[in-house]
Amino acid sequence: MPTPVTMPALSPTMTEGTLAKWLKSEGDTVEAGDVIAEIETDKATMEVEAVDEGVLGKIIVNEGTENVPVNGIIAVLLEEGESADDIDTAALSGGPKPAAPEAKAEEAPKAEAPKAAAAPAPQASNSGGRVFASPLAKRIAKDKGIDLSTLKGTGPKGRIVKADVENAKPGAQAPAGAAPQQLAEGQKLNEYGMAYTEVSINNIKKITAKRLLESKQTVPHFYLTVECVLDNLLAARKELNEAANGEFKLSVNDFIIKASAMALKSYPAANVSWQGDVIHQYVNADISIAVATPTGLITPIIKRAEEKGLREISDEMKELAGRAREGKLKPEEFQGGCFSISNLGMFGVKDFAAIVNPPQSCILAVGAGEQVPKVVNGEVKIQTVMNVTLSTDHRTVDGAIGAEWLQHFKRYIENPVNMLL
Repeated sequence: MPTPVTMPALSPTMTEGTLAKWLKSEGDTVEAGDVIAEIETDKATMEVEAVDEGVLGKIIVNEGTENVPVNGIIAVLLEEGESADDIDTAALSGGPKPAAPEAKAEEAPKAEAPKAAAAPAPQASNSGGRVFASPLAKRIAKDKGIDLSTLKGTGPKGRIVKADVENAKPGAQAPAGAAPQQLAEGQKLNEYGMAYTEVSINNIKKITAKRLLESKQTVPHFYLTVECVLDNLLAARKELNEAANGEFKLSVNDFIIKASAMALKSYPAANVSWQGDVIHQYVNADISIAVATPTGLITPIIKRAEEKGLREISDEMKELAGRAREGKLKPEEFQGGCFSISNLGMFGVKDFAAIVNPPQSCILAVGAGEQVPKVVNGEVKIQTVMNVTLSTDHRTVDGAIGAEWLQHFKRYIENPVNMLL
């Protein structure tokens, strides 16, 4: 009998996803393990493998369909000897349905209450003639306060349709015979007459926005900033990179990851997370690194970073960041972590405060290093200084704990040789 293919749960937090792309077409033979589709989850675009074999008899959910629930039927496989006629569409009624096509711009809306219909849209005409407009255009014009007589219709026989009203400036009183403002393809005007284009929001950005909003609303944030002198670090980095002869190239961020992990190891009171009834104190330092991708932010994890050398951290970070930008990370590579780092120094940002990523308790915001004059032992010297700001969940990491952790971090950053001890 036909076998349904359902939307898989590709991560513990996934409840729905976007069917980004079908890699098989109706009529194609499918073997167990074949990649049949790409699913956009709350964090990445992932490939879906078939668990059964057969012929892809019917695609239920089209490419680009959003908000497809986990376990919803997306396609049907047929066994040998079966045809599309054997598919019981009634049995598939529990599955998600493809999005219905949008109504045409000039299509009239559903009938409204008599009271609403009795109030006509403004139809004054400078020439005293009748204004021809669709009912939907009239209703929108009434809501936006637009005089239909000032518009030039683009519908059949000059009829004013929905698009004409939406592209018109509210309250505009154009002179007789004047054409409406011309907009480029895809542009619209808002209620203030400002031109704009709509940008769709993918699942990653939707989930990120939801979680960050929850974090700011429910987590009592506390912020601590210190200056770190980078001269010793930069000298060590230069020496190590020159000795590598091109085999590897360490970045300042690699040192920051290592220093953060070592500080968590030497001061574990900050290596915690709030769990409601209890606090989890972690044994290892799994460091989440914020990486910008074309679809939004994602945080690949350097696990047990306190046990890894700078070269290993550097190689692993480059590999993870590359796959993150391609949307190819596995769930276990970006879910979890006990401490986050967000580095905007490469963009010239001097300092900023990041938002805690629950259930983690800390995130370190790293600014750009810059040369500034400093008084050292009564003398003015030029030093390279970097500002870092630690954002904490005050329920688990209060001001004293956060300040103590920053002292450990500062010691490792300013004297990298301490990371070897």
